[in-house]
Amino acid sequence: MAITGQMVKDLREATGAGPLDCKKALEQFDGDFQKAAEHLREKGLAKAIKKLGAGRNMNEGVVTSYVHHNQRIGVLVEVNCETDFVARTPQFQQFARDLALHIANLSPEYVRREDVPEAIIQAEREIQKRRAIDEGKPEAVAEKIVEGRMTKFYEEIVLMEQSFIKDDTKTVSQLLHETVGAIGESVEIRRFARFALGENDSNGAEPGDE
Repeated sequence: MAITGQMVKDLREATGAGPLDCKKALEQFDGDFQKAAEHLREKGLAKAIKKLGAGRNMNEGVVTSYVHHNQRIGVLVEVNCETDFVARTPQFQQFARDLALHIANLSPEYVRREDVPEAIIQAEREIQKRRAIDEGKPEAVAEKIVEGRMTKFYEEIVLMEQSFIKDDTKTVSQLLHETVGAIGESVEIRRFARFALGENDSNGAEPGDE
C-alpha cells in the first residue's frame, strides 16, 4: 500500500511520534493504522524511562483548569512537555484534564515524595512510631511498622503515588509513564493549586517549586 502524507499526518496526530517514525511504522505494517499506532506507542513507552528526568528542556505545555459542578472546588495544574506540537495533541491535553479532575477529588498536597518537607516527614514518623509503641510493639518491630505506614502516608498526600481516579489499577506515576510512551517525548507535572470554598489555604499551591 502506498503511504500518503495524510496517513502520516493522521498517525502523528494520534501518537505524537515524529513524521519519519510514523512513515516507517506505516510501511512496516502495510498501511495498517491501528498496528502502526500500537507499535509506536510500545516503542515510545520503552523510551519513557530514559526520557523522564534526563535533563531535557520542557518549556512548552498547558495550564489546565477544573471547576467542580457545585463550583466549590477548583484546580489549576501546569503540565510541561518539550514541544508546542505535543502540547496541542489530544493525548497530552486529556492527560492534563484528567490530572485536574484527579487533584480536585483526591486532594494531594505535593507532586512528588521529594517535595514533602523533611520536617513534615519526621513529624509523621514520630507520630507513627509512638502509635506503634503504644500498641505494644517492640521498638525494632515498631520501626518496620512505621515504614509501612509512611508508604500509606505518601499515597495519601503525594500526587504521583496516588491511585489514578479513573483507573485505580495504576498510579498517577504509571499514567505519566504511559503518556510519555504514547506521545514520544518528556512530560512533567510541574505544579498545581487546589482551591476549596471556605478553606484558609489551597492544597499544593506551588508543589515542586524550590
